[in-house]
Amino acid sequence: MRIPAFLAALALGFLLASTAGAQEGDKIKAELKKKYPDVAIEGVRKTPYGGLYEITGGGEVFYTDEKVTYLVLGSIIDTKTRENVTEARARKLSAVKFDSLPLDSAVKIVRGDGSRRIAMFADPNCGYCKRFERDLIGVTDITVYVFLYPILSPDSVNKSKAVWCSADKGRAWLDIMLKDVTPTNEITCTTPVEKNLAYGKEKRITGTPTLFFEDGERIPGAMPLAAFEKRILEASAAPK
Repeated sequence: MRIPAFLAALALGFLLASTAGAQEGDKIKAELKKKYPDVAIEGVRKTPYGGLYEITGGGEVFYTDEKVTYLVLGSIIDTKTRENVTEARARKLSAVKFDSLPLDSAVKIVRGDGSRRIAMFADPNCGYCKRFERDLIGVTDITVYVFLYPILSPDSVNKSKAVWCSADKGRAWLDIMLKDVTPTNEITCTTPVEKNLAYGKEKRITGTPTLFFEDGERIPGAMPLAAFEKRILEASAAPK
């Protein structure tokens, strides 16, 4: 089948533009590495605003001009939509496909029909985690995968392992978070705590709680209940 001339020309133009864009990105990346050799740079792309190039690396998003004369650190706001485009981009870059999470290493807590799912990396001594757990009591039809993520103290490690080695992991976790009652059982089982810590380091999870929704979005920190309900509804309805 012959390709119409205008389609061939369009495809060629797109290819040339893509090649030119890639070359510009490589040039900017090389110049940045020359000036900042210790900075990890994972990607460079031209933005549709201000003639800036977006630089990503180490979980961070920042910007530069085509000559790498300046670096722009901080957020860029779209004045028309009032969207924080830097924050939105950072969320997209930090997203993790939900079913790729090692869910067998999490404490599973089901309320109602469990149809909506979230994952939470939490420390048993984290005050914000405890407050968020209290809010979750009123949320129905949800499955919460709690990844024991003890990063605050050695005591957090002991409590996390005690939870995992309990006969009822979910109840033991909720007793700590809602009643400040620590399991008294001996730690005689193999726990996934070290595995969770390694996974969190790989994914740059630096604080608790850190939430992952079904659409892959990551939210660092606890959320107000109304905002959480809105977000989980959107995530549950999003194409998987």
